[in-house]
Amino acid sequence: MNLTAKRITSYVLAAFVLVVTTTAILAIWDVISLEQVIKKVITSLIVIFAASVVTLFIFNVLIKDTK
Repeated sequence: MNLTAKRITSYVLAAFVLVVTTTAILAIWDVISLEQVIKKVITSLIVIFAASVVTLFIFNVLIKDTK
């Protein structure tokens, strides 16, 4: 893995930690309802997973590299 990919991955993970931390703090202080957030997060992850499966299928089955 090259340096640029590592740097981008590090920034993405840091942003993810920041979002999760902010959400947790807001839930602790009862600013937001955590049940609604968890439901939306799980639903979003399912949609992203389904889209990833379709994309993987397209790249592996329909678009084959001929070497």
